[in-house]
Amino acid sequence: MTKLSEEKCVPCSEGADPLKHGEIEEHLKEVEGWENIDDKKIEKAFKFKDFAEALDFTNKVGAIAEEEGHHPNIHLSWGRVKIQLYTAKIKGLHLNDFILAAKIDEIKL
Repeated sequence: MTKLSEEKCVPCSEGADPLKHGEIEEHLKEVEGWENIDDKKIEKAFKFKDFAEALDFTNKVGAIAEEEGHHPNIHLSWGRVKIQLYTAKIKGLHLNDFILAAKIDEIKL
């Protein structure tokens, strides 16, 4: 199996089927700490020593999102960043969400 972080996000078609529960659970094994929210979204909270570190991380996530063409919801606060991923076009989860999660997990501060 290819490591998720080495894959690229690909555009999905509107009306494509979102991942099913079993597929979601299998992909979650590859992205530690991400939580399945009703088989519709995945999210993870990251903690930092201060606002500046959290902001730096947020900017790095933004750069990856732009490069991949797949954009998360990001909640930035003092010492904490919560990332939520889902694919709006299909109203659920797509492989792209897990690819982006894996790339986010590899960010070095």
